[in-house]
Amino acid sequence: MDSKTDRQTIENKTVAQLVTEDFRTAQVFSKYGIDFCCGGKQPLSVACENMGLDIKKVQAELESVETSGSAARQQNYAQWKADFLADYIVNVHHGYLRENIPMILELSAKIGDVHGENHPELVEIARLFAEVAADLQQHMVKEEQELFPYIKQLHQAATSGQPLTGMSYGPAAEALGTFEEEHDKVGSVLKQIRLLSHNFTLPADACNTYRVTYAKLDEFEQDIHQHIHLENNILFPKSVELENSCKPDSQKKRGMNGRLTIIEKKLSKK
Repeated sequence: MDSKTDRQTIENKTVAQLVTEDFRTAQVFSKYGIDFCCGGKQPLSVACENMGLDIKKVQAELESVETSGSAARQQNYAQWKADFLADYIVNVHHGYLRENIPMILELSAKIGDVHGENHPELVEIARLFAEVAADLQQHMVKEEQELFPYIKQLHQAATSGQPLTGMSYGPAAEALGTFEEEHDKVGSVLKQIRLLSHNFTLPADACNTYRVTYAKLDEFEQDIHQHIHLENNILFPKSVELENSCKPDSQKKRGMNGRLTIIEKKLSKK
């Protein structure tokens, strides 16, 4: 991207678009604290302005990542089928959460008990993480038992050309707005944890448990960012398209009774 036109193009793309096209760019956004999952709908120029960043410097790093031939390109998630992507999210990201949530709950509670007197922010961090953990556990169950099976049925119906059996059009699309709101809440609480920990900066008296806890919290947030990006910016739009393709012509691009579905309205405003 050497031309002025290319630079203007990348400047006008949303952060979510850039990460969807090449997930390696997420490293740059993470470095500068730019939200590419819940807040990824804003153009790069706006994101940089809001963070007080030099857009030319950020663009140069993004272009360096995109033109680099030395590193293998990340998985092109945007090209994956919706059913495969849903399974990937369950196996990789839900699997990560179930494996790491109990450990981080224990670690954060422990350092809060031991170091909370000198570092009271640790008590609040432990409380906030317990809140996120409870929300995510309920959220995963709803996705795995309700939303993802419906998305897979939509994929099967669209692929086979057969109508959905025993299901009405609209429930998944209408539910996506709620799932995105839950994602926003998780992202907001994790941001509070990062602020309270001063970007997971260790104090002089930090013990090994303290170090491990901060390292795991940092890792956890990074995984959540990718997890939410895959759902908000790739899987959910694919689901709306699939649901629309399965509807009779008279209902395409509209929900039941000719109304736009909630998620279509939500996406049209972004």
